[in-house]
Amino acid sequence: MTDAPRLTALDALHRALGATMTDFAGWDMPLRYGSERDEHNAVRTRAGLFDLSHMGEITLTGPQAGQALDHALVGHLSALAVGRARYTMICDAEGGILDDLIVYRLGDEEYMVVANASNAQVVLDALTERAAGFDTVVRDDRDAYALIAVQGPESPGILKKVTDADLDGLKYYAGLPGTVAGVSVLIARTGYTGEDGFELFVAPADAERLWQALTEAGADAGLVPCGLSCRDTLRLEAGMPLYGHELTTATTPFDAGLGRVVKFDKEGDFVGRAALEAAAERAAANPPRKLVGLIAAGRRVPRAGYPVVAGGEVVGEVTSGAPSPTLGKPIAIAYVDAAHAAPGTEGVGVDIRGAHEPYEVVALPFYKRQR
Repeated sequence: MTDAPRLTALDALHRALGATMTDFAGWDMPLRYGSERDEHNAVRTRAGLFDLSHMGEITLTGPQAGQALDHALVGHLSALAVGRARYTMICDAEGGILDDLIVYRLGDEEYMVVANASNAQVVLDALTERAAGFDTVVRDDRDAYALIAVQGPESPGILKKVTDADLDGLKYYAGLPGTVAGVSVLIARTGYTGEDGFELFVAPADAERLWQALTEAGADAGLVPCGLSCRDTLRLEAGMPLYGHELTTATTPFDAGLGRVVKFDKEGDFVGRAALEAAAERAAANPPRKLVGLIAAGRRVPRAGYPVVAGGEVVGEVTSGAPSPTLGKPIAIAYVDAAHAAPGTEGVGVDIRGAHEPYEVVALPFYKRQR
C-alpha cells in the first residue's frame, strides 16, 4: 500500500517544463512553472494554460437523472437546457455546504457533475445514495477525463486555430462536443479565473496531444503554462469562493452570499431544504456576518484564519488572502460581523501576528473583466 499522490496524464510534460510540483487533494499537481506573478499577469492580459485533471467528473444518465439532481442538489437542474452548465451546491441535511459544483447537461438524459478534487468521493457517495429510487445511473468518470483549461482574453483566438467548433456562438456557462487538434473534446466556456476562457474535457490518452497543440497555437499570443498558485490569486481577485476557505460544512449558501443558487421553487423536496429555508429567513432578518473584500493599506499579507478586528475586538476572520498582482496590494476575503461589512467601513484591520494592520472594506469582486 502507498499514499503516493496520483499523477495526471500530463505529469511527464509538467516535469519536462520544470514545474514545481505539489501534493494537492491527493494529486501531484504543478504549483508554478516560473514566476507566479508572471503567470497571473499572462492570464489577465494574454492567456494561460492549466492542467485541472484533478477535478472529479460524475455522470448521471437515465430518464430521471434531472429529477435525481433536483433532489440531491440545491439547484433546479432538470430545467437546465441541453448544452448549458450551471453553478450549484450540494448541502447536507443541516444546510452545510458539502461542495460547490458545476453541472453540465450533455443530453436529454445525461448530466455531468464536476466536483472539487478534495470532495469528489464525498460527492460521488452522496449522489449515489440520494439517487436511489430514481430511474438513473450514477457513474464515476474521474478516470475517463483529463481537463485542460485555456483562460484569458486571447483564449478564443488561440482555440479557434485548432478547432472548427462554433466558439462565437458558445455562451458563458455552455458546452458543446467538438474536435480540437484532431481529438474529441467537450468544450465548455467556463473557468475559475475571472477571465474569458474554456475548459476542455478530453480522454487522458489524448491530453498531451491537446496540450502541445494549444501551446503551439498560443505561442504568438503569449500563452504560458500556469500552475495552481496563480489560479488561486486569479480566483481571489475575481471574488470566487474556494471550498475549505469561504465554503465549508459550517456555512450555508446564504452565509456565503450565494443564496441565489438555492431554488426553493422547484418541485419536490431536496436534501437540506428545511434547514436552508430557516437559513434564508435568518439571513434576511438579521445576517450575523457577511463575506466581504479587504484591501491592505500596507504591505503585510493576511492569511486564512487571521482575525479581523475593529475597536480592539475580533469582528471576523480571513478566509483567503494573498498579494494581488493586478491591484498591487495584499487582499483578502473575510467573514465579518454585519455591522462592519459595509464598503468603506472605517477602523477595520487584520491581526497579523499581533499587529493590527489597517484594511479597507470593499464589495466583492476586487476585479471584474471588461466584457
